Amino acid sequence: MSKRRLSRQQRLRIAENQQNELNSTDKDSPINEFSYNGRIISHYGQQLDVEVLAGENSTATIRCHQRANLPPLVTGDLVLWEQDTEEAGVIVAKAKRKNVFARPDSQAKLKPLAANIDYVLVVFAVIPEPFLNFIDRYLVAINSLGLEPLLVLNKVDLLSTNPSEGVANMLSIYRGLGYPVIEVSALQGTGIEALQANLRNKIAVLVGQSGVGKSSLVNRLGHDHLADVGDLSKSKYKGTHTTTTSRLFHLQNFDLIDSPGIREFSLGHMDADSVLAGFLELKGRAAECKFRDCSHKSEPGCAIQAAIENGNITVDRFESFQSILNSME
Repeated sequence: MSKRRLSRQQRLRIAENQQNELNSTDKDSPINEFSYNGRIISHYGQQLDVEVLAGENSTATIRCHQRANLPPLVTGDLVLWEQDTEEAGVIVAKAKRKNVFARPDSQAKLKPLAANIDYVLVVFAVIPEPFLNFIDRYLVAINSLGLEPLLVLNKVDLLSTNPSEGVANMLSIYRGLGYPVIEVSALQGTGIEALQANLRNKIAVLVGQSGVGKSSLVNRLGHDHLADVGDLSKSKYKGTHTTTTSRLFHLQNFDLIDSPGIREFSLGHMDADSVLAGFLELKGRAAECKFRDCSHKSEPGCAIQAAIENGNITVDRFESFQSILNSME
């Protein structure tokens, strides 16, 4: 007996019911593994590459478009899709996200880049010269989203010819604050095993300034040419953009999402309290200030200034905090 073919209205009604079921999942509980059959690998405008997670074509990739009633989807989203044509599909529902990494666009509106991740790998390098304030902006954003950072210094092979007190100072500061820091060389393979061990059975998104070698790092971790690599601008050692959209790569024991590099990271969408919360050592001291509205500059009884004087808070981090606040005015 042949299987009765569902009408378009029936399929839409079923998809709507499935969407409602997915949306009813508690945000803090694991996503029901039987409620979806695909994962967004990448997207190109209105089209998305979906990894098939069920059926005879499991692990294959199919190009899909999404129903108009769905919100924008990002790499890492778990979805319900169905066959539309022989070579294409349509996404009819989205599972609740465990979390999402987003960064502000030029209008200071958050733009989601990756979903359902375990770590945000903030990659910086010996060249182009890293700046504490740039990394701090990422850390503030990561903290506000409730995600876990992992700092990765790439191109350590260049330290032999380009020794940098600034880099050494940054590493000392972040390690002293308890942030995990791994030093690697995508070119020579230094530190790669340690990074792999930290990422085992995890999903991570790579973020960072253009030119720090994120794509080279993906290729080294994948033992293959997975992502395109760009050259540094010879005039100012600024990176060229080689990744134009976030893409998920399955590696040996973990997954990596490579994201487009940027040269600036604004926090204009946040308020001062949210920025302060991202500076963990400042937040704890601020609660001890004599005045609740303390600006932490020259007021008497400022616990942050006292901590700076006795060496418990570095001047570099405090100046970075003030720089972010000033940029938001």
